[in-house]
Amino acid sequence: MSEEALTDKNVETIKRYYNGCTSGDLELLHETLHPDVVHYFLKPNIGSKHVGGREHLSRYWRKVTRNINARWVVDHAITAGEQTVIEWSLFWEPSAGAARVVTRGAEWFVFEDGMIREIRSYYQQKPNSTELDGFDYPACGYSIMGREASDIHTDALAYAAPPKEETKS
Repeated sequence: MSEEALTDKNVETIKRYYNGCTSGDLELLHETLHPDVVHYFLKPNIGSKHVGGREHLSRYWRKVTRNINARWVVDHAITAGEQTVIEWSLFWEPSAGAARVVTRGAEWFVFEDGMIREIRSYYQQKPNSTELDGFDYPACGYSIMGREASDIHTDALAYAAPPKEETKS
């Protein structure tokens, strides 16, 4: 398989994973995650303890997304073999009725058998927008407030957090 095809495959899997995180769709998440996946979080963050296992991680994201009305967007990606590093944006509401904010971060993905096996997440989640100072997000095709999709994750808007009352853990 060519490096370009591998890059496309990894990035497509990550975008599907984020669409599943956003929508709380357990089936979509299961399609992208290795049974023994481990997601590591940067501390100190709320919920910075690692989460292991496909079922546990899927249910974790379904709970998170419905609590903060989250939407994740892949903004940029680089792949080398079975590893992909991305920059992403998380659009969310810090509290019920609060204005949406954007958290910018980066993640390192390790793949096994075409599925996400490990995620190492680098960001600080604050109740206000966090971005690189002076970086021209729109010119680089990244997502921005008012456009919760990027040039490479164009279908991000097709997915939305489930209502709280319709989803059970």
